Amino acid sequence: MRRTIVLFIAVISIGLACGLGSAWAQEESKKDTSKQAANVQPVAPYRLDFSFNEIADGKNVNTRRYSMNLTAGESDEIKIGTRVPVATGASLNQTPTTQFQYLDVGTSIWAQLRERGDELLLIVRSEVSNLDTSSDAAARAGGNPVVRQIKISGTTLLITGKPILIGSVDDPNSKRQFQLEVTVTKLK
Repeated sequence: MRRTIVLFIAVISIGLACGLGSAWAQEESKKDTSKQAANVQPVAPYRLDFSFNEIADGKNVNTRRYSMNLTAGESDEIKIGTRVPVATGASLNQTPTTQFQYLDVGTSIWAQLRERGDELLLIVRSEVSNLDTSSDAAARAGGNPVVRQIKISGTTLLITGKPILIGSVDDPNSKRQFQLEVTVTKLK
């Protein structure tokens, strides 16, 4: 009987020791996980509202608006437009065929939020193009389309809640000015 009691106590002691060791290992694992979670920065989402403004004689005559959501360390792009065929040559085989190259015409805005220490940099590249449909432009180009293009790019520190002017250009063919602004809102 004594032997059974000693054996019983030994088995219980071994079981408790294994259980405590397992519990201790789980507690250490929880501590490691909480340390890793403390080192991971939370994802900070932002909404970028772009305004492409056309100004004539100091007055805003046209505004195009575009929006995108973006998180720190990521980039995104908005692209809208048309692919325009341009005749580039012809083959002189038995059946004559015309060869075409396609141009992308429209609006493209690319943005990225890049971390620099505790600050965020906003990097923007934009291109707005359209076809010049005036009759003398078509005559000068020999029937091919004339593409007008505006590119505005810039890098600035991220400021939320206020419009940021990315860039401004004067149209060399008129008295118009074009501006690209962005307003950044931090999402919750």
